[in-house]
Amino acid sequence: MLKKAHDTWMWMALCRQTRHVVASAVGDRSNQTCQRLWEAIAEGYRQGHCFTDWWGAYAAAIPEEHHFAVGKETGETAHVERWKNTLRQRLARFVRMTFSFSTSVLMHEAYLLLFLHRYNTERAILLK
Repeated sequence: MLKKAHDTWMWMALCRQTRHVVASAVGDRSNQTCQRLWEAIAEGYRQGHCFTDWWGAYAAAIPEEHHFAVGKETGETAHVERWKNTLRQRLARFVRMTFSFSTSVLMHEAYLLLFLHRYNTERAILLK
C-alpha cells in the first residue's frame, strides 16, 4: 500500500458571486496554513461573510464578525466542494492514488497555481 510522506491540503477561498478563486494556500491542516489563506485574501473580500465547515483552524484565523461555521446541509459551502470536484476532473494529478499524482508539494502547488490562473481567466470571459 502506498503512503504519502507528507499530507497536504489545498485551501481555497471563492467569491460567492463570480466563483473566482480569490486566494489559495497549500499546506497541512494547521492554524498557520489557514492564517496564510486568510492573509492571501484581498482586503475587499475580507469584509464579507466567510462560510466554512467546523474545522477549528478557521475560527482561529478568521475574525469572528466575518466567520460563519455551517454544516453541509445548509448548502453554503457547496460551491467550494463543487469547485474541488471540477479540479479533480480537469487535472488527474489531484485525484488520489493515481499514477499522475505528484509527491512533490512544490510541483503540486505549481500546477494548482497554473490551473487557478486559467480557471479565473475563463470565468472572467464567461461573465462579460
